[in-house]
Amino acid sequence: MSATLLKVENLSKHFIVKKSVFSPKTIIKAVDDVTFDVKKGETLGLIGESGSGKSTTGNLILKLLNNDNGRVFFDDIDITDIEERKMRVMRKDIQIVFQHTHGTLDPKMTIGELVLEPLKIHNIVSSYEQDKEVTRLLEMVGLLASDKDKFPHQLSGGQRQRVGIARAIATRPKFIVCDEPVSALDVSVQGQILNLLLSLKKELDLTYLFISHDLKVIKYICDRIAVMYRGKIVEIGKTNEIVNLPKHEYTKKLIDAMI
Repeated sequence: MSATLLKVENLSKHFIVKKSVFSPKTIIKAVDDVTFDVKKGETLGLIGESGSGKSTTGNLILKLLNNDNGRVFFDDIDITDIEERKMRVMRKDIQIVFQHTHGTLDPKMTIGELVLEPLKIHNIVSSYEQDKEVTRLLEMVGLLASDKDKFPHQLSGGQRQRVGIARAIATRPKFIVCDEPVSALDVSVQGQILNLLLSLKKELDLTYLFISHDLKVIKYICDRIAVMYRGKIVEIGKTNEIVNLPKHEYTKKLIDAMI
């Protein structure tokens, strides 16, 4: 776990907000000069309150948003200004698990069709292997082969999140951004999904950037923690060090809230 898979250097994203025609412009520094790296095989937790910039950081890494300044390197390749055509190819290796499945799972598609979609887009298996691969992926995330014919609304929240995870691992990626993947789930289901992610990480040799506002969740699943506050990373280190010996006042408040 020594080689660096993802490197973020001085990343920034500012938004200009204008409440009305006559009001002055306000610049929101959503991500402000952020630098960190993620080692191969580790889970780096990015924690902060709502509005701290953690999800925006994830979107910048995935190039769902364009940054204003800074660089992003993935597997020693600078993807900051990469052409969309080339980035589409790289998305095979860089996937995401979203917080809310209702906005990411097409309600008109069956579960089988949803899991098949990334397989077809990235030509992961031949056409005659597709059905078998869909079944394999569903079983890997704890679902049944018979779930292929169901629609998202027929599944529970935890089951839908398993579908989202199946879609993410379908392309056999190296790196997955987990953006608040359990925050919309019942507490009883959260642990199941976290354990699934840990199991898949080991089985598939995955690397995670795990975004959450919940320190208990971060503590359970992450090797290192980066604490984000008002667009900046104010503290980063091994999980035990951050939890037991926090240095920044904001980190101390997060830990106090957990206790």
